[in-house]
Amino acid sequence: MATVTLKGNPIKTSGELPKVGAKAPDFTLTATDLSSKSLSDFAGSKLVLNIFPSVDTGTCAQSVRQFNQEASELENTKVLCISHDLPFALNRFCGAEGLNNVISLSDYKDGSFGKAYGLNFITGPLEALHSRCVVVLDENGTVLYSEQVAEIVDEPNYKAALEALHA
Repeated sequence: MATVTLKGNPIKTSGELPKVGAKAPDFTLTATDLSSKSLSDFAGSKLVLNIFPSVDTGTCAQSVRQFNQEASELENTKVLCISHDLPFALNRFCGAEGLNNVISLSDYKDGSFGKAYGLNFITGPLEALHSRCVVVLDENGTVLYSEQVAEIVDEPNYKAALEALHA
């Protein structure tokens, strides 16, 4: 269990992020076209998992915009933006913003992604949503980098996450 803060107030998460060097847990998430996507659907590509509470908040929206911009320059890399938001909300946001370099995925059906990755909030006003995290995987699904942002309203360390792709 980890503890992060929301405007200084402690909130506990359901576990710990996968460690660097570990195999990433498999997942089944829902795409904006309502199809199911799993880790194996992205085999052979490096992945940046941009995980956040809701795209309808300023910091979360900015992380999607920032990774969308960065993704256009990444070779053999896909950026997956993952939250509990409904697929319709993710599609609406990315469509309105013209964001087409990221893949939006929802954990709304059963929350199994958040449980497997140990990042669901289990206390506080955002209970059951995802904490803000970035997990970077190599082409074989091995964790190269993981960050759970200590203060929910802060942005992740984009530079460190992207540098892990080249390490």
